[in-house]
Amino acid sequence: MTIVLIILDGCGIGALPDSPKYDGDGVESNTIKHVAEYMDGDIKLKNFEKMGLGILDEIPGVPPVKKPLGAYGKCASKNPGKDTVGGHFEMTGVLLKNPYPVYTEGIPRQIMEKFEKTIGMETLGNGLPASGTQIIQELGKKHVETGRPIVYTSADSVFQIAAHEEVIPLDDLYEMCKKARKMLKGKHAIGRVIARPFIGRDGQFVRTVGRRDYPLEPPKKTLLDKLKKRKKEVIAIGKISDIFSHRGITKEIPMENNIEGIHHLLAELEKHPDGLIIINLIDFDMLYGHRNNPKGFYWALKEFDNHIPKILAALNNDDILFITADHGCDPTITSSTDHTREYIPIFVLGKHVRPNVDLGVRETFGDIGQTIAEYFGIKLENGQSFLKDILKRNAQAEK
Repeated sequence: MTIVLIILDGCGIGALPDSPKYDGDGVESNTIKHVAEYMDGDIKLKNFEKMGLGILDEIPGVPPVKKPLGAYGKCASKNPGKDTVGGHFEMTGVLLKNPYPVYTEGIPRQIMEKFEKTIGMETLGNGLPASGTQIIQELGKKHVETGRPIVYTSADSVFQIAAHEEVIPLDDLYEMCKKARKMLKGKHAIGRVIARPFIGRDGQFVRTVGRRDYPLEPPKKTLLDKLKKRKKEVIAIGKISDIFSHRGITKEIPMENNIEGIHHLLAELEKHPDGLIIINLIDFDMLYGHRNNPKGFYWALKEFDNHIPKILAALNNDDILFITADHGCDPTITSSTDHTREYIPIFVLGKHVRPNVDLGVRETFGDIGQTIAEYFGIKLENGQSFLKDILKRNAQAEK
């Protein structure tokens, strides 16, 4: 039996009560709803509609349906913060005690000096918060002339290193990131070190697909670790491998964009693996959320919506599909390009998943992981399973 967990990166469904503590922009976020409003309701998300998206909130162009295809609901977060790593950890059973450090005024100078000493050269950017696409235009020419890497952060817990591939080869950039990851400990244990390679010439620099993330390892065993220990397959598509520090995974499949990832997912489903296929579809967040592009965000949603029937058709009788998110990234909040702290949607579908099951508002993303864990006969430290609520009676009896 195969469980498929699709994480729509950044597709939040409304601000959490404590979001002002984290977002700090004075605007209440609601990624999917605000994208629909930006489009004046002129949207077609027929499969999301059938799954119950219009029940979760008043979304222009997506009316509520009387009988959704499967189970639907949304989750609040118990983890502090609003980052990718924390969201994925919580979803797979791990809660963090403290939020990862965020440096809205810039990475402390003592940390920058230590990093420069570690790599043996000065840097550009001063570790200040910046848009990744803008900073390479501002400092790219000087970087090419001096060979000094560009280091910057954001309102998320990240230490980002940008370099032109012809100036600092990828392997050298990745080595710098590994040194930074090893260096960032204790109170300065930033959530992710990210390699940000780019190419091009002055005024026309563009980032490449050579991005690589170096997150902190999960502090405890995740769902992935426990499934692998049980000899189940854990197939990670996209940046999942980086997020979990390549731990608890039996097969890693890189991808360049959402469509390629979906194609990999369909190919793996044809093999009917006994275990978990987990995929992060990053285009929503990376290409549109962080770039304040609500129209592009909508088209990415529509693109995924068009593929939902193909994914459902590829499921076996005992397979279950979970579709959710990891945080918000509201592209309509022009005062910021950062993640937003939001509820995440949950949709659960499959041939033996009961239709029209209202899961309500769950207390933690961990309910998703606990439900998957119970299906495989294991238990996580955090989360409340809703497996018995969603399975048809005959399927539950078989288990």
